[in-house]
Amino acid sequence: MAVLNVNPTRMEMTKLKKRLAVARRGHKLLKDKRDELMKIFLDVVKKNKELREQVEELLTQSYESFLVARAVMSSEVLEEALMFPKQSVELNVDTTNLMSVSVPKFKYSETSVDSDNIFPYGFATTSSDLDYSMQILASALPLMLELAESEKTAQLLAQEIEKTRRRVNALEYVLIPQLEETIKYITMKLEENERGNITRLMKVKDMMLEQTYKYRERLKTPQ
Repeated sequence: MAVLNVNPTRMEMTKLKKRLAVARRGHKLLKDKRDELMKIFLDVVKKNKELREQVEELLTQSYESFLVARAVMSSEVLEEALMFPKQSVELNVDTTNLMSVSVPKFKYSETSVDSDNIFPYGFATTSSDLDYSMQILASALPLMLELAESEKTAQLLAQEIEKTRRRVNALEYVLIPQLEETIKYITMKLEENERGNITRLMKVKDMMLEQTYKYRERLKTPQ
């Protein structure tokens, strides 16, 4: 692991130690966030699977009934029966914060003259299979919207998990080892300089002792 390009001084080492402490704390927080996101993501995926199975079952029943109605009714009568729907749906999209991820929240409201009557046609010329198909579609609408909300939430959570995972890996395998190596390098340099200073001081001391000894010897020697 390459060390950072810094001057090997005590001041730089102090700064790097502070950066290392912040990086370790950030790494722990990001790991905790990633783990919590994974728990939420798995719950959303489980819910998503259940909703999809329900929606697919309802849509299958609706399509089967519609195919039967289409077989027993003429195309002109079928098109005329479904030409002017009695109900309309207004969808409002809001967002909520989920572990710093903005996920959608769908709210819908139905507008109609008679909320209990969803059939835009009379029953004289239409098949009961068409009635059953429309009833199932009406009951599937809330689940379809909930499924869309759940799938989008899962997609956004997956993107955030991947982003957090990359940050955790960058801290764990790049930045933190780099800071540790740089601190180790500066420590070795400082220890090396300190040993060099001690060696020089010892040499100076030996020289001073030698000079002192020679000076005393000269004083003892008769002139």
